Amino acid sequence: MNRIVVIGSISMDLVVTTDKRPRAGETVIGNTFQTVPGGKGANQAVAAAKLGGTVEMVGCVGSDAFGSSIRQNFETHHVGTRHLQTVEDVTGTAHIVLAEGDNSIVVVQSANKHVRFTDGELDALLDEDTLVLLQLEIPFETVEHVSAYCRKRNIPVLLNPAPSQTLTDTLLDNVTYVTPNEHECRDLFGDVPIEDVLRRFPNKLIVTEGVRGVRFHDGEGIQHIRAIRANVVDTTGAGDTFNGALAVGLVEGRPLLEAVRFAVVASGMSVEGFGAQGGMPTREEVLMRLERV
Repeated sequence: MNRIVVIGSISMDLVVTTDKRPRAGETVIGNTFQTVPGGKGANQAVAAAKLGGTVEMVGCVGSDAFGSSIRQNFETHHVGTRHLQTVEDVTGTAHIVLAEGDNSIVVVQSANKHVRFTDGELDALLDEDTLVLLQLEIPFETVEHVSAYCRKRNIPVLLNPAPSQTLTDTLLDNVTYVTPNEHECRDLFGDVPIEDVLRRFPNKLIVTEGVRGVRFHDGEGIQHIRAIRANVVDTTGAGDTFNGALAVGLVEGRPLLEAVRFAVVASGMSVEGFGAQGGMPTREEVLMRLERV
């Protein structure tokens, strides 16, 4: 493998900071407002590119000012846009509230609903040197189609199952790696102890657990990679940084444990800056931090 193709969502993030998260029916006074490029697919593409990956972004934006701004942002971060489509719809948006040390997010798909492919179109996008990175902010049937296509052609797929949805057994079989956070893992597998779930999917299920780090089963036992200490500014995009970094590690041929450790450090560093993409570290910064872990 030598390149990463991200097939996923692209949006403009509308970010509000406030001291207190509003309850249902409550109005609170905010502190700041910013618009920053986002979307899980776009965030993971930018994270991977900043970490040295050769990355192509595949998705849809609208024919509006947000779409133009997002294209420019990809170019700035050296993310390929040959297969980025402009559709007759508004660009997707994510409405983010930062309060009390965490975030709440409402996603409006808009243009992201149009991400669909025929097998012929996928033939032009993917080959055996590709790792495909997927999330669940595009149509679910597209995720299923791409995963099945890749399984038949031995193209590895990294699926970040967010936002949380029920996954079919077929989809789980078709992907190579799946990376839920602890809440998504519970939604997927119910109240089954996480140790039992990890044993069912050795070297495949990689569960992120926030400040507790990451766990996966390597076929012999559970590996626990602890999170780094970080000065938290904004947790938005930490999971996306993890997935982009993990994709880079895998494409480079790192053993899974080493790739996960690389991703844990990158993810931990990302929360020390503002915005999903603003805090994402460069490859040099991560390698320097790894030397101290």
